[in-house]
Amino acid sequence: MTDSTAPGAPAPDTAAPPAEGITPLAKPVRTYALSLLLGIYTINFLDRQVVNILAEPIKQDLGLADWQLGLMSGLAFALFYTVLGIPIARLAERGNRPLIIGTAVAVWSGFTALCGVAQNFVQLILFRIGVGVGEAGCTPPAHSLISDYVPKENRSTALAFYSMGTPIGGLLGLIFGGLIADAYGWRTAFFVAGVPGILFAILAIFTLPEPRKELARRTVKIQTSSATFPETMKFLKGRKTFWHISFAAAIKAFIGYGHAPFTASFFLRNYPEQVQSLASTVGATVGYNLQSIGFLGLALGLMSGTAGALGSWLGGFIADKFAARDLRAQMVAPALASLITIPIYIAAVTIGSVPLALLLLTVNGLLGTIWYGPVYGTAQSIVPPHMRATTSAILLFIINLIGLGLGPLAVGLLSDYFAVGMNMGSGEGVRWALIVSASFGLVAFYCFWRATQTIREDHVG
Repeated sequence: MTDSTAPGAPAPDTAAPPAEGITPLAKPVRTYALSLLLGIYTINFLDRQVVNILAEPIKQDLGLADWQLGLMSGLAFALFYTVLGIPIARLAERGNRPLIIGTAVAVWSGFTALCGVAQNFVQLILFRIGVGVGEAGCTPPAHSLISDYVPKENRSTALAFYSMGTPIGGLLGLIFGGLIADAYGWRTAFFVAGVPGILFAILAIFTLPEPRKELARRTVKIQTSSATFPETMKFLKGRKTFWHISFAAAIKAFIGYGHAPFTASFFLRNYPEQVQSLASTVGATVGYNLQSIGFLGLALGLMSGTAGALGSWLGGFIADKFAARDLRAQMVAPALASLITIPIYIAAVTIGSVPLALLLLTVNGLLGTIWYGPVYGTAQSIVPPHMRATTSAILLFIINLIGLGLGPLAVGLLSDYFAVGMNMGSGEGVRWALIVSASFGLVAFYCFWRATQTIREDHVG
């Protein structure tokens, strides 16, 4: 890259050891490994997000408030997910990463299935915590593996491909969760969501390549070449780009995760007749007795999920293509997308037409995922190889503690405040909670733009 270094850039605080000499995988093996990791991350988000389409029936069945829905889908999950991500990443710096990922898949899938037997709020919270514990072992080692699998000039594209699991998993969770809940109830939806993880766990453990050849023989070398957590933090302290992109991505996650549990509820509370009419029309067309929740799961999943997957890939492609000439280009697309999504989203929740609202949410879904590849790729490019898994975990800690931990809870609290405290009712309450949270995109825009000013001097390779 022409801008990989900048004149007068400060020397790293911690000297990187010699590269491990890991050669990128041959293309057929790389394609298989990346595809399997995409499948695993898809299941990760399917199990994480299926609760969103089930929020309304769970609320009615267990008698929950919106703040409890937010806590269940956000903070309870995020606290353990974010905190455990760092020690697991430390293990991934020197351990068998496919084994870590496979074990994690088995754990979170089992707890997802257990959510289907929850009889009260406390049990559901505990099982969601278990899902978070398992999912903490997925992305940090996966990011580290991908950075070893591919040439550095394709890193953002590869990480964006992996990140497509977020919208695809959300798509599948919404579609199958909604349809299964319509036909068999929300508990069965959790059972079904947990099943595929067992197969993926086996495939990860036995077929994912581990580029650290002869791991047992090289254990001492790997341990001595792995930076400690304080060393990694000291290195990152001087990298302004890392903090800019971390907080920008955290705000984007705050908005996205905050909206997710309440999008279907927004339509069900404000436009129940329109939704049911559309469900009946679509159901009659395909010869299926489609109900409101099933229709929303199908519509939101197909439209927003497909657009989100395209946006994720597009963001990585743009980043790798234009950053070859100027590294600042990595952050331009996420910055502009963060700004544009604000009026689009506000229009979607105020337009009064369900079909038009879904169309606008599709555009929002595409723009809302453009940041994945540039952010994760940049995070891996501003640190030496022996700090990558830990850096990924620290990045995810910030993103998920603020985004996943606080987003759903904040939107739920705002919804309850507007609905009860401001006497707006549940429909208007959730609408204004979504609008207020969407406006935080201005903060994300500012942080991404600041990153364009520091990314060249912070780049390592």
